[in-house]
Amino acid sequence: MILEFLKAFLVGGLICAAAQVLIDKTGMTPARILSGCVVLGVLLSAAGLYAPFAEWAGAGATVPLPGFGHLLAKGVKEAVAEKGALGILTGGLTAASGGIGAAMVFAFLMALLFKPREKG
Repeated sequence: MILEFLKAFLVGGLICAAAQVLIDKTGMTPARILSGCVVLGVLLSAAGLYAPFAEWAGAGATVPLPGFGHLLAKGVKEAVAEKGALGILTGGLTAASGGIGAAMVFAFLMALLFKPREKG
């Protein structure tokens, strides 16, 4: 069990470190790099490479942004198999709805708890 946690920590850390290196060393904006991570997850999932990697790495591969891309692609694939072409539009958001909903609830709670102020 400890080895699973260590593997997840190391894999997730390497993914995040790679994104940070791109942010620091290229002229690309963080938003482009983070979007690229999601697209990379979708492409690797479509090629059938991300699922075995995620199974091996656990949360280290499913929590960072490429894991979100994998989740979207997996949801679309399942929805297309179940609903046909309509699944292209609905599958990704259906698969990610739990995480998106949780993020919205926690963001709202933090906005209630902390008073926002301007930087500077």
